[in-house]
Amino acid sequence: METLTKKATALKTHNFSAGPAILPPSVIKEAAKGILNFNETGLSILEMSHRGKDIGAMADEATQSVRDLLGLTDEFEVIWMTGGASSQFFIAAMNLLNDDEMAAYVDTGTWSSKAIEAGAQFGKIDVLASSKSTTYDHIPRKYKVPTDAKYLHLTSNNTIYGTEYTTWLPETNGVPIVCDMSSDFMSRPIDISKFGLIYAGAQKNLGPAGVTLVIVRKDMLGKVTRQIPVMLDYRTFIKEKSMYNTPPVYAMYVCMLTMRWIKEMGGLAAMEKHNKKKANILYKEIDANPLFKGNVEKRDRSMMNVCFTMHNRELEPAFAKFAKDNGVQGIEGHRSVGGFRASIYNAMPIKSVAFLANLMRQFAEKHG
Repeated sequence: METLTKKATALKTHNFSAGPAILPPSVIKEAAKGILNFNETGLSILEMSHRGKDIGAMADEATQSVRDLLGLTDEFEVIWMTGGASSQFFIAAMNLLNDDEMAAYVDTGTWSSKAIEAGAQFGKIDVLASSKSTTYDHIPRKYKVPTDAKYLHLTSNNTIYGTEYTTWLPETNGVPIVCDMSSDFMSRPIDISKFGLIYAGAQKNLGPAGVTLVIVRKDMLGKVTRQIPVMLDYRTFIKEKSMYNTPPVYAMYVCMLTMRWIKEMGGLAAMEKHNKKKANILYKEIDANPLFKGNVEKRDRSMMNVCFTMHNRELEPAFAKFAKDNGVQGIEGHRSVGGFRASIYNAMPIKSVAFLANLMRQFAEKHG
């Protein structure tokens, strides 16, 4: 991971955007070459048929890389779709939940609440717990998963409020977990055996906006009685290897390159180590700095989206300008909560995180 850290010394702009997010420089460079001349074919990848052998080989590598990095068994299928994670809020329920069946949900933020609303159109929804009353400042733990639930839906990382299921998952009594992992997918190893379905928009750790990855356990499918539109049926994409229609070829290509990079960096265990180090730098500064404060309970702090405010909210515009003037972009908090949000996804160098922490110290010295 040392190479990744050193590359940040030349950065003039430090991109903390929540998404579409920072990508590794080597991936961007290779992706740009693919636009001009993909694999020395003399063609741009943007103009090549998805039925051709070159694109087929690329898609196969992308899918196999997902399997390799997560250690997927043959029980699971990997499919590539469009529509973002927001479409999966209803597509997952449509494929998994009958009208007279119940699914359990935990409400930990804006995106989980939208998933609850979408799921309710296809079956009975039992919201087991919510942290809404405390402005989503923690991950609820005191609830029991009903054994008759078709699945338990979780949102693993909450980009707006800055909480994450980091070291804890609920005991489900055999109920499979359906999980929106958009913001922390590929940031650390996971125990895939706990999950029945995972979906993730690519534009955080995996690639650009435009493609959505779905990992589904095969025995979850084919159990609903409703007729599912062909373009919303997971089985369509499994049967056709995500090539039923023209997929987002270029977005898949960038995802493939990013997973090559993750492997080169040491895999998901190395990503987790790298991400913990970055998060620790920033949270340590937030806790020590007299001007800043964290927004959520410490045990549930996200490694991906570090959300914080200032004790004196009137100073926030001044710090935002100070950061921007010094080449820091994208730290404004979500419009619904304000404050600041530093998104430190896989490709964010440690040097950039240390740079932001240093700016916070400098600002405190002047205004503390």
